[in-house]
Amino acid sequence: MYDAQNRPHWRPLMHLGPQSFALLFTVVLLAITAYFLLGSVPLLVLKHDNPMDSRFIRSFYTTYFRIAIVAAVATAISYALAGRIGLALGAAAIALLTWLLRRHLITRMDLLGDQIQANDLVAIPEFLKMHKSAILINTTQLFAILLSLGSF
Repeated sequence: MYDAQNRPHWRPLMHLGPQSFALLFTVVLLAITAYFLLGSVPLLVLKHDNPMDSRFIRSFYTTYFRIAIVAAVATAISYALAGRIGLALGAAAIALLTWLLRRHLITRMDLLGDQIQANDLVAIPEFLKMHKSAILINTTQLFAILLSLGSF
């Protein structure tokens, strides 16, 4: 759309309401969660016995947690502005859970990575178990986000 001087006309963006922004941020959160979930499953083929494997998986989850927290907070705020308090609380819960997981999982991954490097054979199955737990939690979050889309 252009105005009389053939300049882009951006008024349609100004007409987007809080509900539209809530939908936008929900889709962003869904895309981020799905992308990282689909990226984390193939990492299960790694034997987790190499310190490089644990460092890579740690950096993968660190990146996910940072991006997901920002997206979940933006989603919570947009729902609150749209007057959808229940959904805002749900998105805030996802943000809080992601923050808590980041603190717990990254610390634990560091500890287990050091143990793997020291050839502690018990650390490998523990790291794999933690990785599978993170995937399960991420899958649960993905379903919660999908359910929230049904409200639009």
